[in-house]
Amino acid sequence: MPEHRTERVVSDLNRALHGLFDADDDVFLLGEDVADPYGGAFKVSRGLSERHPGRVISTPISEAALVGVAAGLALRGRKLIVEIMFSDFATLCFDQILNFASKSVTMYGKRIPMPIIIRCPSGGNRGYGPTHSQSLQKHFIGIPNLALFELSPFHDNRTVIERMLALGMPCMFFEDKLLYSRRSFGGEPGDSLFDLDFLDDGLNWARISLGVPEVDHLLITPGGVADRALSAIKSAFVEQETACQLVVPSQLYPIDIASLVPLLRNAGQIWVMEDGPAGGTWGAEVAHLIHAALWESLKGPVRLLHPECEVIPAASHLERHLLLQADDIRSALTGVVSA
Repeated sequence: MPEHRTERVVSDLNRALHGLFDADDDVFLLGEDVADPYGGAFKVSRGLSERHPGRVISTPISEAALVGVAAGLALRGRKLIVEIMFSDFATLCFDQILNFASKSVTMYGKRIPMPIIIRCPSGGNRGYGPTHSQSLQKHFIGIPNLALFELSPFHDNRTVIERMLALGMPCMFFEDKLLYSRRSFGGEPGDSLFDLDFLDDGLNWARISLGVPEVDHLLITPGGVADRALSAIKSAFVEQETACQLVVPSQLYPIDIASLVPLLRNAGQIWVMEDGPAGGTWGAEVAHLIHAALWESLKGPVRLLHPECEVIPAASHLERHLLLQADDIRSALTGVVSA
């Protein structure tokens, strides 16, 4: 297992990119303002262009052009990382992702590698307004030859990035903006209460538990919700002795729950939580797979927790009221209705 560090998540991601660029001359990064001295809107690419001139390219403001050029370079044997400044703007390159990059993998009579990672800073709770705060993961689920991953404080970013490139198909990498400033697991207050292990040899399914023999709730969340879920679990345990486990995948889609089945068989109430609005979501897909595999042995139906299907407001207090918060999760787990 890779060494686990407790640096800030954005620093871990930046270090992972530096290591990748140092090791492989065929890796390129395209994006708006990704070159130094700016180093990207959230500083994920800081220092890369200075160290690897010519392979980190700041581009004009055209997401369709970014992904189109990346797909062309990938067809010529390069490995591409594309930064979409805000994941909301991934809608502007949807045609390139759906009808060119992903289909090119299997459209020409033989499998053609398309190693592209499309990085998408996502999520709200920063007051950026309705067009810079969305979680659009559900819109990319179910596209053939397109994989979805999400940044997590529990997974090693170098390992995750190398896994995405090895798939040989376009991958979306959703990165919660609040998570950038958090520390990897073990570095935040209260983390010492929890144990971290992985349920599979591929280190995809991270399990965070309190070390108690029986749990009342099993939570399945993507990485962006994880810090709020941990806060809720800790509060529920300390205040009401409600014991929970949290499971966080790195890869959201395609999803394989085989490694989860033993844990699910013995679970109490199962929850799937996410930041995307209700309706046709990743969480619904996970719930469907669990129901199909374990319907006869489940203690109850899988419950979903996510924001309502509303436009995200710019006012901070209204945004907080709409989006999923730690208090919302704790209230759901303990049956307490928020005032």
